Amino acid sequence: MTQPPRPLTTTAATSAPTEEEYDLIVIGAGAVGENVADRAVQGGLTAVIIESELVGGECSYWACMPSKALVRSVSALRAARAVPGAREAVSGPLDVAAVLARRDAVASHWDDAGQVRWLESAGIALVRGEARLDGAKRVVVTAPDGAERVVIARSAVAICTGSDAAIPGIPGLAESAPWASREATSAEHVPERLAIIGGGVVGCEMATAYAGLGSRVTLLSRGRLLSNLEEFASELVTERLRDDGVTVLAGASPARVDRAADGTVSIALEGDAAPIEADEVLVATGRRPRTDRLGLETIGLAAGEWLRVDDTLRVEGHDWLYAVGDVNHRALLTHQGKYQARAAGDVIAARARGEQVDDTAWGPYVATADHDAVPSVAFTSPEVASVGLTAAGAAERGLAVRVADYELGHVAGASLHADGYRGRARLVIDDERDVVIGFTAVGDDVAELVHAATIAIVGEVPVSRLQHAVPSYPTMSEIWLRLLETDRAQRRG
Repeated sequence: MTQPPRPLTTTAATSAPTEEEYDLIVIGAGAVGENVADRAVQGGLTAVIIESELVGGECSYWACMPSKALVRSVSALRAARAVPGAREAVSGPLDVAAVLARRDAVASHWDDAGQVRWLESAGIALVRGEARLDGAKRVVVTAPDGAERVVIARSAVAICTGSDAAIPGIPGLAESAPWASREATSAEHVPERLAIIGGGVVGCEMATAYAGLGSRVTLLSRGRLLSNLEEFASELVTERLRDDGVTVLAGASPARVDRAADGTVSIALEGDAAPIEADEVLVATGRRPRTDRLGLETIGLAAGEWLRVDDTLRVEGHDWLYAVGDVNHRALLTHQGKYQARAAGDVIAARARGEQVDDTAWGPYVATADHDAVPSVAFTSPEVASVGLTAAGAAERGLAVRVADYELGHVAGASLHADGYRGRARLVIDDERDVVIGFTAVGDDVAELVHAATIAIVGEVPVSRLQHAVPSYPTMSEIWLRLLETDRAQRRG
């Protein structure tokens, strides 16, 4: 067994900061940091997590959980109204106060006591404060009261600090006190008019939520919405948003943003379009790494940059340093960060024990699924569930592929789910290997379809073998049968 945490000898006369040793130091106590530490402790190491905010991180308090709580109330009401019998039982709009109260409960009222208890039960130490590297394996922590302590890593340091919303350099925007994702998911009121800059997942999800909560939403996007997904996903989400009263301005570029003395916001657009007037403006144009105050310059790395890692999550050129989750810019999704964390915690423990690490493509100590098998769900209306490559992405790689499309509304399970159900699904198949390399489904409540596709892609299951995976009837999973039949007909025709 490794040694327990050991305070190093210090003297009061020198006023030196308190020093401690652990096998592993984890900077950042979000879901990613928690999982790195937990797997390392399970592997026999001692671990400490350093956190300046709430234990549980962005996903628990300002991202995945509260945002989906907001969207869920909207989608539940829509689902009820789409089925006769239930439709007649529903009267009135959403109770906004009740929606926000449930959101608060889902976010644990921004109290991390439960997460702290979990750390204690897992045998993980917690230090509150701002962490910065001070050379190899040495971290200085500044507590909220200004006191400093030094923590030394015997084996490794893992940076799991995540990312922040990026605020583009639009004149006047920063001075206009814009909302970012944090403000949108924790807002105490619903603005009468909300302008959203950015047509990615965050922008579209928040447009869905706030339109459902009663805001008049204007969504500005330089290109089509959800531009990294299949084009039909963009089309169906755009159509539904407009049906819900959202003004979608694709191809719009803000030139300037100003907030007046009365609090209203004016967004001037490039060209001769009329300005957009709103009560709040939400910026959802991307993310930047939280690496600017970590002392990276003390080990020869650039502050404020994404950290490049290998498939064992080790930072290039530093055999003791790991970067896990958003900070390595591989896949900015909570579930992918936790996947990386499990690999990183295991490999850190294995290397600390002196084991030879198997870092082959699908070995136990690597995060290779981040390259080609990343599942994601946009909790928009309708939902978009996808994994692997789009048809365009496969073409960019020079792969010879074939595509099978099918209308989800023609599947019995979907037609039972809601009257007039609309949706679409696509398989992207590698023609040479005859395996699925991409899947996209768009429609209400399609999120649960994506894991079957993920297994097919990761397992590289031949299409001929998938014919024997029989979907239950009548469920939406029957889409798999219909897609495979479509592919078969296209090949024979």
